[in-house]
Amino acid sequence: MSDPVFVDLTAPTEQGEHPGQGAVVLPPQPHPTIRFDGPDHYADEVRTRLAADAAGIIERYPQPRSALLPLLHLVQSQDAQITRAGVEFCAAQLGLTAAEVAAVATFYSMYRRSATGEYLVGVCTNTLCAVMGGDEILAALRDHLGISPGDTTADGRITLEHVECNAACDFAPVVMVNWEFFDNQTPAGSVELVEDLRAGVAVTPTRSTGTVCSFRRTARLLAGLPEDGGDA
Repeated sequence: MSDPVFVDLTAPTEQGEHPGQGAVVLPPQPHPTIRFDGPDHYADEVRTRLAADAAGIIERYPQPRSALLPLLHLVQSQDAQITRAGVEFCAAQLGLTAAEVAAVATFYSMYRRSATGEYLVGVCTNTLCAVMGGDEILAALRDHLGISPGDTTADGRITLEHVECNAACDFAPVVMVNWEFFDNQTPAGSVELVEDLRAGVAVTPTRSTGTVCSFRRTARLLAGLPEDGGDA
């Protein structure tokens, strides 16, 4: 039988040393606090309108808390992001705490914590998309729009996003606009796409029979509500 092997699972110090070697162990650094921007409450007329929509959503579920995901889409259709007002609204409608709502809103990347333009343009640069040109597409859009991933153009039309994977490797490289797929993209074609979006030209995704709608309207549709009532 071979001799036993002991593995030191303690975290290394800043100097790369481990406890027991004469090094001082630094305390763990706290994680950054997650915050939601925006107002902490809605105006009465907005809250009344949202509450009417929320009631129709909640009644579809045997347990009210099951409606949290579509309700988050509902408030995102109002604010184009998840705000403090949206978190508090969802909590009040479902009998949850703000912490419970925030835990879900921060788990899923589809819920935005920063102001989002009319069109959220996500460029995949994961393995296959990167090999097929995703990095070049992201660089071309960044240079053309003059913004970095996570930022929005001054006209409020385009928010550029760096996406890890769109789960569409067979059509790489892929660009998504408000979660609609545009397959087999090129740098030049992607620049033309965002310019059409900024100019108000109707664009049709690769896998859809309709045209791309605004981010707010997309959120309303994901909430399971009719198209009327959202922004164009």
